[in-house]
Order: sequence, then structure tokens, then C-alpha cells
Amino acid sequence: MSASARRLGEDADRAYAIQVAAGTKSAVVYGGLGLGAVVLAHCTWPFFRHQTLAFKSFLVSTSTVFGLAIGADNALLSHEAERRRSENAIRRQATLELSRRGMVPTETAIAKWRAEKAQQFSANGDGMG
Repeated sequence: MSASARRLGEDADRAYAIQVAAGTKSAVVYGGLGLGAVVLAHCTWPFFRHQTLAFKSFLVSTSTVFGLAIGADNALLSHEAERRRSENAIRRQATLELSRRGMVPTETAIAKWRAEKAQQFSANGDGMG
């Protein structure tokens, strides 16, 4: 497996973990809000009190699923935006360094530059490279 494919796989796993965590947290919050709204409506509105338990459960589960979807999507969009910013910064740095060397910053040249930097980073071992 190439370094690029491995990096993409790791990034997909990290994005999935971020989505699961944010979706779960948001589902709990929105589920609690939905449950609170149903309890409040049950206690204060006689018409709602006569509704079936299935309908009330439907309202709570709908708010929970809404929270899950919105929370996970927002977290993924934030992660993708951050990933794009960091990737653009790396590409900008690669373009500048390759241009200073008199090379045309093609995709292949940037990939080689990235491999050189990874090799320097691992050779230094301290991350100050």
C-alpha cells in the first residue's frame, strides 16, 4: 500500500471517528431536548396528553435522529475544512520550495517533496525538522 493510500485510509478512519463522536453527543442533546419538549407538552397541553405513546416516542426519536445527522454532518464538514486548509498549506510550502530549487511543482514533484520531508522527519526523530 502506498503512503498516499495509507494516509487517505487513516484520514477516513479519523473522519469516521469524529463523526461518530459528534453524532452521538448531538443525538443525546437533541434527544434530551425532544424528550423535554414531549414531557412539557404532555404536562401542559390536554390535547397532547391524549396522543398515543407511539406518537410521543416518534417525536422523541425524530429529534434524536435529527440531532445525530446534523451533529455528524457539521463535524465532518469542519474536519474536511480543516483538512483542506492544512493540505493547502503543505502544497503551498512544497510549491515555494520546489520553485526555489528551479523545479516545476507538478503533482509528482510535490509527492516526492512530501516523501523527502517525511523521511527527514523520521530521520530526525524529534519532529524538529
